Amino acid sequence: MDTLTYRRHRDGRPVERTRSTEGTGASGTTRRFRATVAATALAMAVPLTLGAAADAGAAPDHSIVFARYTATAPVEDLYAISPGGGAPVALTHTATVSDVMPTWSPDGKRVAFVRYGSGGAVDGIWTMKTTGGGLKAVPGTKGASDPAWSPDGKRIAYAKPVGTQREIYVADIDGSPAARLTHTAADDLHPTWSPDGKYLAFNRADASGHSRVMRIRLSTLAQTPVTVSGSHDWTPDWSHGNRIAFSRVDSSGFARLYLVRPDGTGLHRITASRRNDKNPSWSPDGKRLVFTRGGGDDADPEHLYLVRADGTGLTQLTKTDSHDLEADWRP
Repeated sequence: MDTLTYRRHRDGRPVERTRSTEGTGASGTTRRFRATVAATALAMAVPLTLGAAADAGAAPDHSIVFARYTATAPVEDLYAISPGGGAPVALTHTATVSDVMPTWSPDGKRVAFVRYGSGGAVDGIWTMKTTGGGLKAVPGTKGASDPAWSPDGKRIAYAKPVGTQREIYVADIDGSPAARLTHTAADDLHPTWSPDGKYLAFNRADASGHSRVMRIRLSTLAQTPVTVSGSHDWTPDWSHGNRIAFSRVDSSGFARLYLVRPDGTGLHRITASRRNDKNPSWSPDGKRLVFTRGGGDDADPEHLYLVRADGTGLTQLTKTDSHDLEADWRP
């Protein structure tokens, strides 16, 4: 039995996924999800080359990059799709390596993402050109997740294991010097930059299972809550219009999209589905969001949707029998 273990986000929470290839056919692949925030001991990253299909593809202008897996192709690859629809373009294609959590550089010329490999042979943050070539590892990011490119394109923020929890770090795009920004007993995840590059927002998950959106000023490391304690708030994304979108598991029991100002005022809900809405990402003009809907369990497909910031104009973007995750809109 061949086993591939790696971490990914599900409903905004960090999880560890183990895939067993024992069995036959599409239904022979079994998936077990175990909530965890502990770091997995993995080997040092080694470079890989992308397949020919990835080198031939290129992301269209203002496209949306995302991670996808299916029952027949259960290892995540990165794809790009136009917000107007159409067929996604594969940017990576590796049979034993998972590529997840993509984020565009501010000039739209490169994508940062997290890569996990079979047996821990590959682990960390990488960057690549929009064609899928030019692959580079970011040194010092073993075990890291949730990369976010700074507005000036010079730095990258990410979450990284420290003992049994994750903390927020910022480093130059070449990996050094890496500065640890948070020091708590909670898990600090999914950093997102303010438009002026002076702040980060992120979600802080405590041992009770609650998570709230926090804000940190980079010059002083002063931290301020954006949403209230006792919430279930995940995966914030900060717009150029100075609003923060995030996914909240509210009293309905479902994850829905909310907006809030960085000072915590103006909180309001913009989706109300009886399915899970998660991982919002703003359009460059701050008028729309792309997000993932679905995923009650692994048999439940997850598709990308678009919605206006006022909650109108809901449009389904991807429709295949797949899991489409962690979308990011090209600047």
